[in-house]
Parts: sequence; C-alpha cells; structure tokens
Amino acid sequence: MPIHDWPEGERPRERLLARGPAALSDAELLALFLGSGTGGRDAVQTARELLGAHGPLRTLLDRNAGELTRLPGLGPARSCTLVAGLELAKRHLAARLEQGEPACTHPALVGRFLQQHLRARPQEVFSVLFLDNQHRLLACEDLFHGTINAAAVYPREVVRRALVLNAAAVIVSHNHPSGDPEPSQADEQLTRELQHALDLVDVRLLDHFVVGEGTPVSFAERGLLSQRQSRLFR
Repeated sequence: MPIHDWPEGERPRERLLARGPAALSDAELLALFLGSGTGGRDAVQTARELLGAHGPLRTLLDRNAGELTRLPGLGPARSCTLVAGLELAKRHLAARLEQGEPACTHPALVGRFLQQHLRARPQEVFSVLFLDNQHRLLACEDLFHGTINAAAVYPREVVRRALVLNAAAVIVSHNHPSGDPEPSQADEQLTRELQHALDLVDVRLLDHFVVGEGTPVSFAERGLLSQRQSRLFR
C-alpha cells in the first residue's frame, strides 16, 4: 500500500510534523530523505531493506556519496541529498560555536561536533579547535594524520598555529578508528606535553576529546587535565 494511503497518524511526514523527528524510527527518517521507494516497494520498505543489508544507520551514512550511489535503492541524486544533509548538520554545529555560543559552556555541543567531524575517518586524525578569548570558534583544523592506530603529533605545530590564528584557547581531539574511545597512556602523556607547551605562550588547553563509538570521552570531565585548565571548561 502506498504511504499516501496509510492512516494519517502512521505516515512519517505527518508524524514528524505532529510529534517531532525523535518520534520516527531510523527507517522512517531515511524514507523521508528517499522520498519514494523502488521496485514496487514504498519508501519505508526500501529504507528498511537498505538498513537491513547495509546498516545500521551509522554504518550506512558513514559511506561517502560514491559508495552510497552503488547501493540498491539509491542513486546519485539521493546519495548526494543524504551526504549534503549530514554536512548541513555538521556546519550547523560549527555555526553555533562560531556565532556566540562559547565552547567552554557547551562541552556536549563540542563533543557532537567533533564526533561528526572525526568518527568516520579510517585513520587517526588529530584535530584542533582554535578559540578566541570568549571561547568562540575561530577555526577547526586537522593538523596531523596517521595510521589506523596512531598519529604523530607535534605540540610545537599546535602552538605555532595558535599564535598565527591569535587563539586564546584550544580544544584538541583525535579519533580511535577501532571504535574504543578510552584514552591510552600515550594520549594522556601527549595531553600533558600539549598543556605545557601551550602554557608557555599563555594559550589555554580547555579539553581533549577522544572520538570512537558512542559518546566522545572528555579529558576535562574525566579530571585528566590540570586543575587550572579543567576549571575553565566548567
């Protein structure tokens, strides 16, 4: 039965308008992006089959547009729409940090932004958020790229970029492609070295996020930063 023949209270679009997007399942949200089904199936059935064969949702949407195009039920137009939607969400989070929402008062927002930015990377990437003296975002830069389990990070380069951008504070982050966001001893040692190097030029290290599956781990929330620095992020 086509979706437009379903009872009004069961149609994804009408349910979203009445109850908000959180009321919809992954398949229903995906169906709204697809717009219509394929092979005689409605959009919800097509979405369920996509998720069943190529999901769950995070696994499906971590693919790039070229990979999505090759999946049944998608094509260039739909794949580009999905990837564009994800990029819009990422830019929306960045805009909130750029336009007056201080990072120091929104650690959960920072964590979501960094999760979107780093989670799907197949290799370790070390990223830095450079902030002004009101802790608004000046720039997000991927400074170092590594392998599937390591990236060489040079504190001197982080300091150099902070000075070039006239940053008053930074938040650093990196991903664990294994999916385990638990910080390693090497991560903790690197954070201490970064704090020391940044202290020398009066730039504050507000936090270090490790991105994997689930919620990113915050060094500040774990108490893994010095008392002076971690207090600034609360």
